[in-house]
Amino acid sequence: MPDLLNELKERGFVHDVTPGFADRLANGPVTGYVGFDPTADSLHVGNLVPVMGLAWLQRCGGTPIILVGAGTGMVGDPSGKRSERPILSVEQIDHNAAAIQKQLEHFVRFDGHNAARVRNNADWLRPLGLMEFLRDCGKHFTLSYMLQKESVKSRMETGISYTEFSYMLVQAYDFWHLWKTEQCELQMGGSDQWGNITAGTELIARREGAQAHGLVFPLLTTAAGGKFGKSEAGNVWLDPRRTSPYQFYQFWVNSDDRDVERLLRFFSFLPLAEIAALMAEQAADPGKRPAQRRLARDVTARVHGEATADRVVSASRLLFGGVDLAAVGPEVFEVLAGEIPTVRLASAELTGLGVVDALVRVGLAASKAEARRGIQQNGFSVNGTPISEPDRVLAPGDLRDGGYILLQKGRRNYAILAVTP
Repeated sequence: MPDLLNELKERGFVHDVTPGFADRLANGPVTGYVGFDPTADSLHVGNLVPVMGLAWLQRCGGTPIILVGAGTGMVGDPSGKRSERPILSVEQIDHNAAAIQKQLEHFVRFDGHNAARVRNNADWLRPLGLMEFLRDCGKHFTLSYMLQKESVKSRMETGISYTEFSYMLVQAYDFWHLWKTEQCELQMGGSDQWGNITAGTELIARREGAQAHGLVFPLLTTAAGGKFGKSEAGNVWLDPRRTSPYQFYQFWVNSDDRDVERLLRFFSFLPLAEIAALMAEQAADPGKRPAQRRLARDVTARVHGEATADRVVSASRLLFGGVDLAAVGPEVFEVLAGEIPTVRLASAELTGLGVVDALVRVGLAASKAEARRGIQQNGFSVNGTPISEPDRVLAPGDLRDGGYILLQKGRRNYAILAVTP
């Protein structure tokens, strides 16, 4: 277990840690948890920092607990928020909790001597009586103690409801409950959770006379100064219905050169020596982006599976160079059909369809005249082969496996004709 703190520090994970944690690790394995409130029905890539913290805890011999917050989700965490969170229905909270639990199960192992556990704090918080909570938890905290916490101080001018003001006590109760029932001695989270986490260690110390620990990770920002995990479309989600695997891959492969080494340290399990070798390769030929490609492939495979990662890598290489069209199967075209303009035709509609009409139909040309001019200038291609004759007619022989024809304008504009029997 001493390797855990060293590994996390070397990778830049440790923003703050409670005193004595290194000594505790020297005495044997520890059980630790991270809580995830179900404010949406999917996690986003910003949530992956504490998820990777749980994964490293397990890899170094500890036991991870995934705490799904269907109980705390009814209260709302004020940390990092300038205004009150919207109140979700119990049904929506439970739906979201079930969805994110499935996503989290991709990152840790649920077998072996230190198998991961999943717990839902609704199991003990929803039945908890108010008088019992005030007696067993509230009496251990003074108002001045709570007002000193950043999550409260930052909201004093704009206002904070009693519900959100009490959130730290509810989270502290979670830590105490897991300490009592699961022998959990560690809580991890983002640096904005430090006040909530230390409230938990305080409650355990006051109620049980025992020492528990907290470890928080830095909140990531990009070299450009933006918040990590945002794209032009907003959050980058783990749910493929919100962010497609192809778009997910592109988010990582488009990482800034100034960020990629840090992202490899955070979001991959590659040894630091291997990361250093990748960065040396990157420095020798930045245009090939070997570090970004390795990062994108690694994270996409972990979130969406190896087979899906293979398909989106091939799709990306098809559009941006590096793969022979003849080697691409229908599953890759299926990926592309969700990402680039696609027109679906019945096989009968293909008969006699001129390439000029096809280019207009998929939107690569605004008119037949524009299509003809572009063909004369060698600006369009079918399945990677330049179109030389404006009167060319598409035929069944142009269909790739699965019934697809790839049309291209210039170097970067693509569209697909998808032909069904």
